[in-house]
Amino acid sequence: MRERVEAALAKVRPAMQADGGDARVVDCDEESGTVSIEMIGACSGCPLSQLDFVYAIETFIRREVPEVREILAV
Repeated sequence: MRERVEAALAKVRPAMQADGGDARVVDCDEESGTVSIEMIGACSGCPLSQLDFVYAIETFIRREVPEVREILAV
């Protein structure tokens, strides 16, 4: 599951990196279906990062890995 989450995140990563930010998978619990994502770089302090998280990251992860039940920003 983690590999597929990483692959989904890789689809939005170029846009974040273009602005000096990024995101990384902190934890991926297959039993509970919970994924923890940390916004890093410029994204960690950007007020728009929450929108990026919800509209881009969550969308791609949920589409690519349907067994994910919860995605947490840490």
